[in-house]
Amino acid sequence: MPAAKKPRKDAPAKKSSAPSRNRPRSARSNPAVDRWFDALDHPLKPLMVRVRRVILASDKRVSESIKWSTPTFSYNGDIASFIPKAKNFVSLLFHRGAEIPGNHPRLEGDSRLARTMRFASADELKKYTPDLQKVIRAWCNHKST
Repeated sequence: MPAAKKPRKDAPAKKSSAPSRNRPRSARSNPAVDRWFDALDHPLKPLMVRVRRVILASDKRVSESIKWSTPTFSYNGDIASFIPKAKNFVSLLFHRGAEIPGNHPRLEGDSRLARTMRFASADELKKYTPDLQKVIRAWCNHKST
């Protein structure tokens, strides 16, 4: 029986894969987005992180990147981006929200394409998580056809 190999002492230490407060448990999380959140100074940062987790957990087809200097969620096109300038609520811009099939009363706005969804607190996010998930899934299903 061969002897077990000993690890080299000069080998670099492995980075922990455990999620931090800013990192979702999703395998689809993007390190660039992790770094964006690490550098973010925003009064609602913890709520933004929770919104990020909800979006990524809503549908396995969703990915994230930094686009327009903010986290953007995508599947066969851009779904939504954070609007980090808002300080009293977490605001998501759904770039083509008017095209998302179904009835989504939490999507607000009357422009030709864009819609927004806002969350002022963790309690509000918890209450409306099913609505956010429904919008994300509707986009993914619409873009799969």
